[in-house]
Amino acid sequence: MNRLEPAAAGSRLVPMGELHKEPRTPTVRIRPSRGLFHLDLQAIWQYRELLVFLIWRDTKVRYKQAVIGAGWAVFQPLISMLLFTAIFSYLAKLPSEGVPYPLFAYAGLLPWNFIAQATSRSGTSLVGESHLISKVYFPRLIIPLAAAATPAVDLLCALVLMVPLMLWFGVMPGWQIVLFPLFVLIALLATLAVSLWFSALHVKFRDVGHIIPFFVQFWMFASPVVYPVSLIPDRWRVWYSLNPVVGIVEGFRWTLLGQRPPDLATILPSIGIVVVLFVSGVVYFKRMERTFADVI
Repeated sequence: MNRLEPAAAGSRLVPMGELHKEPRTPTVRIRPSRGLFHLDLQAIWQYRELLVFLIWRDTKVRYKQAVIGAGWAVFQPLISMLLFTAIFSYLAKLPSEGVPYPLFAYAGLLPWNFIAQATSRSGTSLVGESHLISKVYFPRLIIPLAAAATPAVDLLCALVLMVPLMLWFGVMPGWQIVLFPLFVLIALLATLAVSLWFSALHVKFRDVGHIIPFFVQFWMFASPVVYPVSLIPDRWRVWYSLNPVVGIVEGFRWTLLGQRPPDLATILPSIGIVVVLFVSGVVYFKRMERTFADVI
């Protein structure tokens, strides 16, 4: 006959309910940053490989099965330059601030093509990557950032053509060429600012995707891409300078072509608007980020 032995000293009787308990698995919850103006650069750096992959993928897909491939990054602004020269220089007789109009137009097309392409691509980028957002966690800012950075490859390619054009027309840059990277950075910041606004709005309002092409068209003719700022009447110059592209285009022309320095009363408000758009874009994007996965 079996007997129950007394419990050893120091031992503890385990209740029957605890005998069948499974060990608890720790739960990790990932939430967007609570700070409204918190870019979380550390998280973006941790996912830098994803950012590089998205840029590489978009660049590769863009020129896949194209006969001249990345050559379109050069031919597109070149063809636009020739077309604008025929229309606005030979027919409309627009002034070009003392430099050959083809160079004047090409220097304006460099930042504009970058901003226009980046705005069009990144404005609908979050919805386009909905399969990633709904399944995998990563900083959502990476998606519009990658979409805005992809046209930067085209900008670099188009810059290569600027050198032979300047040699052909005998125009050399001055000391201000050292400030050119600064205006490239401002162009990147402006592009990201507009991208944050449009991409976040497009998640909630799909009409934004239809508005963007019309907005980009209007934005071009509201910017000094094919005409100089001097054509704008003085009484409207202050309001005109609130366009962020104005300061960027003027900066590109000044640093590349050695034109007279741009009017600070025109360029400073333009750059200030870039900063305001970027800060407000980050705030709105971070506020809406919590709902992206649910709405998409």
